[in-house]
Amino acid sequence: MDNELKALFGSWDQALGTIISAIGSTPSSRINETLQNNLSLLGNVMQATGNALLADTIRSFNLNKIGNEIQAIGNSMVIVGLLLYENNEEKNIELSIKGNLLQALGSSLSIPELLEKNKVSIDNLYSIYGALLQTIGNSLQAISGIINLKGQQANGVNFVGSWIQAIGAVIQALMQSKK
Repeated sequence: MDNELKALFGSWDQALGTIISAIGSTPSSRINETLQNNLSLLGNVMQATGNALLADTIRSFNLNKIGNEIQAIGNSMVIVGLLLYENNEEKNIELSIKGNLLQALGSSLSIPELLEKNKVSIDNLYSIYGALLQTIGNSLQAISGIINLKGQQANGVNFVGSWIQAIGAVIQALMQSKK
């Protein structure tokens, strides 16, 4: 698979994964907790795969490559929490917080490189917005986990954060599609 196709697939795999995870975090009386966890698991696996593919397409060692690798590690931490600690809610939440913070860090690392480009374009601005939205969304999800650890409900914060992240990922996938 050539790098352009791999980057396109990785971008959309990551974007679809964020949407699936966001659906799993959406409060609904029709979706039980098991299905929500399964959607979160599937979504994070897709995100980790997409981020790893994106990192693999970047030949030079730069912030964008490191950021994609860190995001994949963050998704992997969430996956570990869901699979290994499904019966230990506190440990699951702690891993989710750490994973979401790593994802936020990873998406924020692409911003300086986007700002350094000599040519300002609408596509470049959209890419910056996409990365910024993912950073904000993951940060909100981490905050919701911290609130949950304190014994309070934060489903709304997690819901908003998940969808903000998904919007950012879709914007970035659309920009990858234009290349």
